[in-house]
Amino acid sequence: MGRIPPLLDHLVLATPELAATVAEFERRTGVAPAPGGVHVGHGTRNHLVSLGGRSYLEIIGPDPEQPDPVELRPFGVDRLAGPRTVTWAISPPDLDATVTGARERGHDPGPVHPMSRRTPDGTLLRWRLTDSGSAPHGGLVPFLIDWGDSVHPTGSGLPVTPLLEVTATAPDPAGVRLALAALGTELAVNEGPFGLSFTVDTPRGPVTF
Repeated sequence: MGRIPPLLDHLVLATPELAATVAEFERRTGVAPAPGGVHVGHGTRNHLVSLGGRSYLEIIGPDPEQPDPVELRPFGVDRLAGPRTVTWAISPPDLDATVTGARERGHDPGPVHPMSRRTPDGTLLRWRLTDSGSAPHGGLVPFLIDWGDSVHPTGSGLPVTPLLEVTATAPDPAGVRLALAALGTELAVNEGPFGLSFTVDTPRGPVTF
């Protein structure tokens, strides 16, 4: 098993205090995350860092310039006590076929929804993603994303901290692995409480979040 999950699109580091977490990332790594954009109506915004290749880190938190959304913010941001790597996403070659195949193998990724955001330069990005309505296996089973005709976030000149590895712990590693296999990916999972960690190479050496 490799140290980086196959088909990885991005990791999600959620936080109740976006500015503070972005500053802490820069302090620890020496790399300043780039502003990503605003999720209108969801009450969040993000900053991004390339992980090398076509993968990136999304740091997401409340947007103080938006009113509180009608529903809770994505990724459980409203319930977090501090920054946490909450889940990850994969980008298969054919999202719809992967969803169908996963259901046939016993894992339902949930319905597919369209989403969008504007980048700081005003470019509108559109994508589709799956939403199970929960975080399967504590967020260790990824959601699926398809960027369609939009420019992938890594194509916009993001700062880079190359990804070295992704690891996880779960009370039922075998169950997590079965769901991952249904999606055509894998993750190094050991027994323990739910947890997702990643290590990046930086000007200040390897750093784990």
